[in-house]
Amino acid sequence: MNDMSSLTIKAIIGLGNPGSRFINNRHNIGFRVVDALAQRYNSQWRSREDMEIAEAFINETKILLIKPQTFMNDSGRVIPYLAKQGIKVENIVVVHDELEKPFGHISFRIGGSARGHNGLRSIISHCGPDFGRLRFGIGRPESKAMVSDYVLHNFSENQDEVNQLIDQSVDVLEKIIKEEE
Repeated sequence: MNDMSSLTIKAIIGLGNPGSRFINNRHNIGFRVVDALAQRYNSQWRSREDMEIAEAFINETKILLIKPQTFMNDSGRVIPYLAKQGIKVENIVVVHDELEKPFGHISFRIGGSARGHNGLRSIISHCGPDFGRLRFGIGRPESKAMVSDYVLHNFSENQDEVNQLIDQSVDVLEKIIKEEE
């Protein structure tokens, strides 16, 4: 993990694509993680413009949970709303799928490039790269030409294992939030 001394989380953005046909896709793991976090803290989702938003009170700190309701390559459209709420780039964590990590590898870092991820590219274009990232490893297909098809398909792994990893991701987010105190 990178230095978190400057990180104070006020918003967690889960990346995914809207619509029922994408729910269990690899590319939607960000949505699934923030859904699990909302469920753990009994948070209710509400629609607002191009996003779904919920509030979670974790360690008595209000944290906005965000699911952009644009397609992945337009995810950064939620950033102006967060800025109006006084939330700066260093207050944001983005949860996303990570091709460069093997399935099940969960890691946290601050900053970096988009590495070909269109959702990250969109967010970076709106606020720069210095936000936190919870990266959920999904592995990589054999051929680069298969990447877009691969991320838009459901996990081939056992769903119980995927659900356990989602819970572990929520645990990591909670740990990061508790370390801020």
